[in-house]
Amino acid sequence: MRISVTIFLTDETITPTRLARELEQRGFAGLYLPEHTHIPVERATPYPAGGELPPEYGRTLDPFVALGQAAAVTESLGLGTGITLVAQHDPIDLAKQVATLDHLSGGRFTLGVGFGWNVEEAADHGVEWRTRRELGRDRMALMRALWSPEPTAYEGRFDSVRASHAYPKPVQKPRGPLVGPRTLVGGAAGPKLFAHIAEYADGWLPIGGRGLTESLPVLRTAWAEAGREPESLQVVPYAVLPGAGKLAHYADLGIEEVVLQLPPAGEGEVLRVLDEFAPFVR
Repeated sequence: MRISVTIFLTDETITPTRLARELEQRGFAGLYLPEHTHIPVERATPYPAGGELPPEYGRTLDPFVALGQAAAVTESLGLGTGITLVAQHDPIDLAKQVATLDHLSGGRFTLGVGFGWNVEEAADHGVEWRTRRELGRDRMALMRALWSPEPTAYEGRFDSVRASHAYPKPVQKPRGPLVGPRTLVGGAAGPKLFAHIAEYADGWLPIGGRGLTESLPVLRTAWAEAGREPESLQVVPYAVLPGAGKLAHYADLGIEEVVLQLPPAGEGEVLRVLDEFAPFVR
């Protein structure tokens, strides 16, 4: 099983370059970074985990800039977002960022996408909350048009692009209905989410990894009904606190990668936790 990590990198934590070097040297598979552009002070949306929102949410580094630094000092470490809030981006700009990072890293990028929880943050980006999932779907389709081998136009409900020359292209070759980097969709289990995954992703990025025994068969059914190859589905439990029994259970479910949660801390604390994770890395 591949063991990756995620962390809220901020202006107060270990740096991207220091962390990336340590991860590669220690045999970790990848580094996934979250995204929040800003956290409005006047916020009615409750923190999903309950209680006060941790301060690192408002201090998060831009994931693409940080991952670019990580790519420059490593050779094999996987690089990913967990997650990119696609509805909050101009899709033409985002397609270029994704393709550039994937190209410069030699195809090591995983695009984790999601729909967010902070209504006020999304509103500042002009996102209407009730349509954010369809907006994200639309923007993913537009990006796939720009990543296509030949100039391809796209006309959607929210966005459009003319047939265009758009380079560089992501390294990974087209697979089934997909074009672009490895793509995983985050979110809670449900028919709408699973339909999105089966339509335009390589798999699911479930936060915490709870309830997979019950939800995986439902996802696999949606995947098969969409005509996707069963063996191509990837499920990557995300922001997991490890334990030998938990990881063994994931392995029994056919899961090949798990993303462990690091604390948003300075170098000393983060390296100490990496030492604790070492027994799980093979």
